Amino acid sequence: MSWRSSCLQRRLQPNKSPWRPLSTISLQPPSIASALASPPSDDGENVTIQVFGTVRTIRKQKQRAFLQLGDGSTVHHLQALLNPDHAQGLSTGAFVAIKGLWRPAPPGKEQSHELHAQQVTVIGAADSENYPIQKKFQTAEFLRSIPHLRLRLPLHALLARIRSESEFLLAQYFRDRSFLRVQSPVITSSDCEGAGQVFSLDTRAPVPEDHGDAAPEGHPFFRKPKYLTVSSQLHLEAYMQEHPKVWTFSPTFRAEKSDTPRHVSEFWMLEVEMRTQSLKEIMNLVEDMIKSLVQGLQQSSFLEELITMRRSRENLQTEEYLEDLEPLPTRWAMLKEGPWPQITYAEALRLLQDSAVSGKSKFFHEPSWESGLQLEHEKYIAATVGAGKPVFVTHYPRIIKPFYMLPSATKENDSTVGPRTSACFDLLLPEVCEAVGGSLREHRLEELEATMPLLEPSLKGKSPSERTEVGDSSASTKGGGSLDWYLDLRRFGSVPHGGFGLGFDRLLCYLTGVRNIKDVVPWPRFHGRCDC
Repeated sequence: MSWRSSCLQRRLQPNKSPWRPLSTISLQPPSIASALASPPSDDGENVTIQVFGTVRTIRKQKQRAFLQLGDGSTVHHLQALLNPDHAQGLSTGAFVAIKGLWRPAPPGKEQSHELHAQQVTVIGAADSENYPIQKKFQTAEFLRSIPHLRLRLPLHALLARIRSESEFLLAQYFRDRSFLRVQSPVITSSDCEGAGQVFSLDTRAPVPEDHGDAAPEGHPFFRKPKYLTVSSQLHLEAYMQEHPKVWTFSPTFRAEKSDTPRHVSEFWMLEVEMRTQSLKEIMNLVEDMIKSLVQGLQQSSFLEELITMRRSRENLQTEEYLEDLEPLPTRWAMLKEGPWPQITYAEALRLLQDSAVSGKSKFFHEPSWESGLQLEHEKYIAATVGAGKPVFVTHYPRIIKPFYMLPSATKENDSTVGPRTSACFDLLLPEVCEAVGGSLREHRLEELEATMPLLEPSLKGKSPSERTEVGDSSASTKGGGSLDWYLDLRRFGSVPHGGFGLGFDRLLCYLTGVRNIKDVVPWPRFHGRCDC
């Protein structure tokens, strides 16, 4: 018998191993969410269940103890009744397994059933004296200093589930529409946005300790300075040359010192690039994507759980975390209504200036063509033009936008668009404001080469033959310096295309009513802080 025939015969023989396939082994007992959602019938039959979870609170009396158990599967806790022996040594924060009778609760109780414990096993004890998360009020600022522990709070467990489901729904949305998901690098050679707010990598190799005071400087790990990415767009364009529709979901970094509820230094971006000549087509995709996401989230209990958290007096810190969530169902409903309104930058500017002149509004920053829209301007536009819906603002001045954007294809003296604008848009969400930015890309080599020196500081005043990277004797002299590879995408065949980037964490803030982006990001990094 040949070796291949022998292998095939063994494969076809029944499995005589005493071990069952992994898929048939229950690795965990039912979650608290499933136990609360499907209580047994009230026919007096004793039903035994076992649950795992973290002790939220425990109240000990002489004859019994009342314990509230949570496991992250729901914001609602499971109440267990323990005898004094079972409760001995238990404290808030401990991870336990409780087995007992699942019985109807007395009338007037919050839950229909409660667990009468017969066996309690402490899997992970907690130091009750030093456990930092207590039932008392704790500020959001304090909890940001212990992100590894605040994940255990019911609100943050809920936000983690919403985040997970949103990622799944978005991935499913793009897969159903034949988009290819790709991976982009975190370490890059350029600043995509041209804003200069990048984290530079220390690329020097470590110096051995035994060199003492005479230790030489470390040699660069890379030949040239490198940075943490501010956007995956340029690399997505490389994929797009071969694949018509691509997208990615990855971390993004900005060395911005703004200490506002809208800014962090590390956040997640969903970015899309596709072959198209229509800005409208890209905006339609953004609108349809967000509506599809909301539709999917409404199939779960997330909305009800968010409102429950806001109303809960046991979680006092949620009042600092969350807005008034009574209008949240209306917010989700407005997102699904359409079409969303659109306004050009020129029209928005006239709207702001007219409001200021008439005295209807007072702006700290005077609206002007080259200064861009400030947060107060975006809020005014979202409120007046959107009336509860998101608003697309299109055709911004080229001078305030990155070099890669295609000029607007408009007629001369078109007052609705204005002179020298880019075919681009920002999507403004009420209160949160800018959450999505997109544009058509300049796909022509000569036009792109002419634009880059105007907006890329390192290339200003240099001829194409001089645009090499400083200190790099091997650099190409084709004209793009650190972005020469990006010019290759036009130099060796290109196609009209465009795309957008969605600030995922800002969108989650809007959907959940969380006031500060630092509280919707699981591990917030911002100026002066990078805990854990």
